[in-house]
Amino acid sequence: MLEFIENNESAVRLGFFFGILMLMWLWETLAPRRPLSVSRLFRWVNNLGIVVLNTLVLRVVFPAAAVGMAAIAQKNGWGLISVLEWNSALIIFFSIIVLDFMIWLQHVAIHAIPVFWRLHRVHHADRDYDTTTGLRFHPVEILLSMVIKFIVIIALGPPVVAVILFEVILNGMAMFNHGNVRLPLPLDKVLRTLFVTPDMHRVHHSVEDDEANSNFGFNLSIWDRLFGTYVDQPRAGHEAMTIGIEGFEEKNDVNRIDGMLLLPFKGKMSGYVINRRTWK
Repeated sequence: MLEFIENNESAVRLGFFFGILMLMWLWETLAPRRPLSVSRLFRWVNNLGIVVLNTLVLRVVFPAAAVGMAAIAQKNGWGLISVLEWNSALIIFFSIIVLDFMIWLQHVAIHAIPVFWRLHRVHHADRDYDTTTGLRFHPVEILLSMVIKFIVIIALGPPVVAVILFEVILNGMAMFNHGNVRLPLPLDKVLRTLFVTPDMHRVHHSVEDDEANSNFGFNLSIWDRLFGTYVDQPRAGHEAMTIGIEGFEEKNDVNRIDGMLLLPFKGKMSGYVINRRTWK
């Protein structure tokens, strides 16, 4: 099975992407958590449109992407894992855990460093919250994220199959935990002891600063619990909370591709420290 995944990376990733996207679309249609304020078709066309743009940009700038870097690192014996005498299953598990932690750490840094936050605003400015929100990022942030992955992969030296599995898990979980879906509260409580659920991550998309700077995880919930950034529920409740960024709540252009691309260059921010923003 692992050999099949490694030899059919593109097909595996595309299959999971479209499969999970369609499942989430159906789930959101049948059991939505919140009413939408913007046309679903309009948002999906633009949010998925920027996904296509980002994919093209990545292919041009980094043709091999993270999987290619993992193959290079493995071939040259780079990274911590090259000196570990563990069985392959444990190494794959360890690699996925480390990569997940680094994504969490990267997410915290993006919120804390002003120039990175300007890029990340594209993700948070979505006026609604559904599975496509988990896919909308500025192309420059996507490139930055790939550079960080390269550095981590070189230092860690994970197997190629571990990187493929991690990318599939990360992409699938991002679509799941950004879903506008309703989970039974007892099930949500159990799931979030280990994984990030839609209700947990939705708090992170609140317009309120302290809530937006919490629940940074995309996959495992343990990092927010360990480092004190976990918030259980939004103060206003999930149906009444305001999604987005202060100053952009009523603007429709942030949901168009051109608006997303220009957003990092709009507005001024002063006194920026995480949880202590002032807006102008």
